Amino acid sequence: MSVGTLTGVGLGPGDPDLLTVKAVRALEATHVVSYFAKSGRRGNARTIADRWMPPGATELPLLYPVTVEIRFDHADYVSALSAFYAESTELLAGHLAAGRDVALLCEGDPLFYGSFMHLYVRLRERFPCRIVPGVTGMSGCWTAAGEPMTWGDDVLTVVPGTLPPEALRTRFLAADAAVVMKLGRNLPKVRAALADAGLLERALYVERGTMAAEVVMPLVDKRDDDAPYFSVVLVPGQGRRP
Repeated sequence: MSVGTLTGVGLGPGDPDLLTVKAVRALEATHVVSYFAKSGRRGNARTIADRWMPPGATELPLLYPVTVEIRFDHADYVSALSAFYAESTELLAGHLAAGRDVALLCEGDPLFYGSFMHLYVRLRERFPCRIVPGVTGMSGCWTAAGEPMTWGDDVLTVVPGTLPPEALRTRFLAADAAVVMKLGRNLPKVRAALADAGLLERALYVERGTMAAEVVMPLVDKRDDDAPYFSVVLVPGQGRRP
């Protein structure tokens, strides 16, 4: 009996209309649709894919044991996530070994800061795998902001907000243009580092870009420190142009 194929399906930044034709076709052809979610919730990926879900497909939610309850660099967090990814790998492997194709849904692009990668590297030597790229979240956000990001020779720096304050400041000082991912509770630290680097006045805050509850504003106008999972800070470049 032939084995199934694992497909990482990039869903784009949040607007269901931004799934590619290839992503929709991959969903239509699969036996099992899997996705990550927080325990007790439906999950962002499953919500984005709602209208494109194939009838009759088996759904396989993968529920994180922890999200933000423990710091990402704490030993308990690392242990819990390692066990979760190992268990999730075997759940998918069971379907693939039985000859069922599995589509693993991924917000944005599957190979850009995505949980998909943790399962992919564990399964790619065992089963056929393919990847359907998706519009990145940052691309959706700068499009929502309507702000050109890179001009001429500008170098774009993508920075995770989880970095320590001094590392953030160093990255910002060297950046022509920047995108800050993984905001959440890191927003105050990011704001302070941007101010130290002299970039605060240029920075834009984008929340749920391309989605119904989209928010776009200058970062200096955001008075609170609340930032959901789907939020980024953009620092547009000011480089060479004719």
